[in-house]
Parts: sequence; structure tokens; C-alpha cells
Amino acid sequence: MTTATPDTPSLAFDGRAFINGERVAARDGQTFDCFSPVDGRLLAPVARGQAADIDAAVAAARAAFEDRRWAGLAPARRKRVMLAFADLLLKHADELALTETLDMGKPVRYARSVDVNSAANCIRWYGEAVDKVYDEIAPTPDTALALITREPVGVVGVIVPWNYPMIMAAWKIAPALAAGNSVVLKPSEKSPLTALRLAELALAAGLPPGVFNVVPGYGPEAGSPLALHMDVDCIAFTGSTRVGKQIHVMAGQSNLKRAWTELGGKSPNIVFADCPNLDKAVEAAVGSIFFNQGESCNAPSRLFVEASIKDAFLEKALKLVPQYQPGNPLDKATVMGAIVDKTQLDTVLRYIESGKKEGAKLLAGGEQAEPVKGGCYVLPTIFDGVKNDMTIAREEIFGPVLSVLSFTDAADVVRQANSNIYGLQAAVWTRDINKAHGVARALRAGTVHVNQYDEDDITVPFGGFKQSGVGRDKSLHAFDKYTEIKTTWIRIDSPI
Repeated sequence: MTTATPDTPSLAFDGRAFINGERVAARDGQTFDCFSPVDGRLLAPVARGQAADIDAAVAAARAAFEDRRWAGLAPARRKRVMLAFADLLLKHADELALTETLDMGKPVRYARSVDVNSAANCIRWYGEAVDKVYDEIAPTPDTALALITREPVGVVGVIVPWNYPMIMAAWKIAPALAAGNSVVLKPSEKSPLTALRLAELALAAGLPPGVFNVVPGYGPEAGSPLALHMDVDCIAFTGSTRVGKQIHVMAGQSNLKRAWTELGGKSPNIVFADCPNLDKAVEAAVGSIFFNQGESCNAPSRLFVEASIKDAFLEKALKLVPQYQPGNPLDKATVMGAIVDKTQLDTVLRYIESGKKEGAKLLAGGEQAEPVKGGCYVLPTIFDGVKNDMTIAREEIFGPVLSVLSFTDAADVVRQANSNIYGLQAAVWTRDINKAHGVARALRAGTVHVNQYDEDDITVPFGGFKQSGVGRDKSLHAFDKYTEIKTTWIRIDSPI
């Protein structure tokens, strides 16, 4: 389907699934409509994948894995294809960025500068890494040689969310493909279009048919059959903790496939009175919660500010809020775009009402906005006077809502920060190196930032403690998820 307005060039979106190197309709012919949260326009009818479509995609992936058309290539040859794949993302960067913006509402400036570039960099990084990762030889007596080698796990099922469709897909498919696996990807029904385009670009880059398949559809209809499939060796999921728990259950109910999950977060951002740069801390706190409309699992949604500097901190923060007023995501000046759909918009507004009812003080925002008629927008929102047991401090909102809490004691703020089911990310702001190390060690989180927020890159692992998931994305550690470790013990009866 072609979509165009005076503000956007013409784009033709193909919503059919991608199985065994070809675009195909759903087996039963069903589709669902993909609407843009920017202005409500219909982007395309998209194949509504069901169990039969998942079966076809898994069969194609299994055939590709068993005949070793990809897994059997030397790592250096797989690398060349991965690098070509990354290059094609950059060649089609404007198209992909515009598609991402129309599909899920993020500002096009960030879709281009962050999402496309990060996805391409991820694919390139794992392509470059795969022929530089060595296996091991164990220490043995002279009568033996023990090889410890990695092998691709087989067919990998991937389910990704709608907040960073390209990046989340790349974090999983890049190490899985680089290691020699075949992949079946189910993108979110709220943002399926760039995933389908990625599959076409991968094929054009030289990835053999059947190695990378994409089946759009709803979770219960396509996601569950993928997680339950008896011929899928591994399932990698990013999304809500509620669904992540179901993924682990389905993995166990089926063939005990490996299940890796990156789930929710309610990340604490702790600012001590001896923060080395208050302006920088304010900018990071505000910018990180409102980036991507707050639709980030690692957003620092709980801001703990030491009581003696809280008023000064909030005064500076409120001056920054006007910079984050929602606007048309297609305007390159816009820094905060649309919420992904009406369902998520209603969820955010419901949490805002909850904050008001439970006694938090609304300092900014708190309302729906309509910079573009027919779109899904909400004002950047800040609550003060939040208590750690309030709903807005306990539950993941996935919207531009900042909860501000105060503290006077380091031990107490660590206790409050850890008093949550999640443990994805955290931050500490202090000029005291002992305090920085001590608090960072005490925080139960997969990543702790010190005197910055979210400045890490592809070289370090990403994942959480507690109910924020199992396993790590990014870095060389991601290969652990998509490979099996084999020991080969060779007896040597040397005549010498």
C-alpha cells in the first residue's frame, strides 16, 4: 500500500510475511490493518500470521540450517554478508527511518540518527566479531586432547517489541545469524514494517533463503506458536515481564528450548548532593525519561534526589520541559513524538490519573496533546512528592512520566531503589569515588551508570536482575545465548 501526504514522500509498504526468501500472504489470507500513531493514517494491511505460517517459517529455517547453506560457511564468509547487510541498512537509511517513524511514532531525526545507525552498527559489529572469537583447548595429560568448541544452536525464534523495532531486532538477529543459526522473527503487531524490510535487505546482501524469516501477527496467534514450537531450539524475547514469564513456561512445556528474555524496568536514577555537575544530571534525567516518548525499558523513571538539592534540581528540570513538547514526528525539529497507539496512550493517561489520586504532586504535563490531528500524544509529565509504594513508582508506565522522590541517607536510598521487582538499569551521581563504587555495588541492576545515563555502547552486555529478564543482549556475551558448547575429548596413544 502507498502512503503519502504533503509532508512525506510516497512510500509503498508491503505487509506480507517473508518466508524462505519470498514475500507471502498468510496461509489463510487474513490481514490486520497497520495504522500510524502520527496521524491515524492507514499504512498497510499486514499478514496476520498464525500457527500454519510459523510452521512454514520454522520448516524453512530448519531446512536452511540442516543443509548448512549458512552455518556451513566459514566465519569470514558470514562476516562479509553481515557487513553487506549493515551497508544496505545505511544505503536505505532514510526509507527505514521514515518507515519507523510512521509505524511507531518516534521523531524521524532519532529514527535516522539513532535507530538506523544503531541497528547497522550492531549487525556490523557481530559480523566483524564472528571470525575473531576463538574456541578453547582444555589442560589435559599427554594422553588426551580436549577441544571446547561453540556450535550454532539451530533454529532461533525471536519476538521483539514496538519501541525500538529495528534496534531490538538487530540485538538478537545479529549475534544469532553471525553464529550460523537460522532465525524466525515475529515483530510486534504495532510496528511490523521495518522488520519485514530488514529481511529483504538481508537477502539482497547475500543471506541465503530460509535463513532469516519474518512472520508478523499477534502474540497469541503467532508468538505463542513460535515459543511452543517443537522444532525451535531457542526463543529470544523482549517485552513485558507478564508475557516474558509466559515465554519461559511455553519453552518448558514444549521442547525445553532455551529461553532468553529482556523484560521490564523501573530504573532508579540517584542524585546525591555532591553531584559533580547538577546541570548535566538534570539534562540527563529529563532527556532520558522523555527520549522515545518514555517508551524505553531502561528509562530512568524513578528519580531519587537528595533532599538538600531537590528544589534546585526541580527548578532546573521544569525549565527544560518546554523543549520536550510533543510535535509532528515527521518534522526534523521534533524531539518527542507520538505514543505508539491509542491503547498505550490510554495506559499512560491511566497511570497519570493514578498518580494524582494517590497523592503525588503534578508539576508538569499530565494531559493528552494533539499537535497532529488524529495522532496519539501526551505531554511530558513530572510528579513530585512520590512515595516508593505508589503505583507510578512501582509499575512500568512506558510513557513520558517522571516520578521524583527525595532521600537523606545513602543506605535508605539504596534500599528504596532495590525495593522493586525490576533490576534492569540504575544511575548514581556523586563526586565521591567511594560512594559511587559502594552504591553501584549495592544496586541490584544489570547496568549501573555513574555520573551519566545511558552512554554505553554495543561492547557491553545489556540485561537485568530479578524480573527484568534472563540473559544478556549486546557484547560478546550475546553469543552465549545462540551457541551450544561442545567438548570433544580425544585419546592420544603416542608412539613417542
